[in-house]
Amino acid sequence: MKILAFIPARGGSKRVPKKNIKLLCGKPLIAYTIEAAKRSKYINRIVVSTDSEEIASVAREYGAEVPFLRPASISRSDSTEMEFFEHALDWFSQNENYEPDLIVLLYPTSPLRKAESIDRAIEEMLKHPEADSLRSVKLCSEHPYKMWVVEGEYLKPFVKEEDPNVHTLAYHLLPKVYIQNASIYITKPSTIRNKKSPTGDIIIPFVMDEIESVDINTPLDFKLAEIILKENHHDS
Repeated sequence: MKILAFIPARGGSKRVPKKNIKLLCGKPLIAYTIEAAKRSKYINRIVVSTDSEEIASVAREYGAEVPFLRPASISRSDSTEMEFFEHALDWFSQNENYEPDLIVLLYPTSPLRKAESIDRAIEEMLKHPEADSLRSVKLCSEHPYKMWVVEGEYLKPFVKEEDPNVHTLAYHLLPKVYIQNASIYITKPSTIRNKKSPTGDIIIPFVMDEIESVDINTPLDFKLAEIILKENHHDS
């Protein structure tokens, strides 16, 4: 099978300038994801989609392909997965006559993700040929039943339930809720093309722990990842 690791890495990070190539324990952030993909048993192509020549150079240094630069119009802070998926698939079709069987989307902001987890996620996807996609998630530490919105001068529950006291219940009495963790998302070109969605309708859950789910978006996230890497000698 043609299994593509697809790493989106735009250059315009605002909260952490040059985030994707910022050094984490002496290595560019994106390098952790490229190296994890290289250790996968199933991935046979690694492509970085970026609008930045600087990121492209670092990605190539660590063993990824950068066959194209992503247009600035789909490299904004509000650009979507669909936009860069469609751009990449169109480019591959027009320039290489290549279409992968599976696309394994690996955001570079998840440096603690293990190659073994990538392989287990691929195996789960392969067990379910009916599935449109797989989405990695973690158990919510902040439950939506405990969340509120401000309407005028007052708080109103974000999730409206018949029981007005549901927000006062202990966590173990509430339904288990998961949140996507930006670590391992797998989809098919047919899902993107035919359903106009990266996820489609039939989505396989892939539950990950807190450590592998660390998602770097702020300087504080960088510090947390550094502590974990140093204390646990994380193999990334």
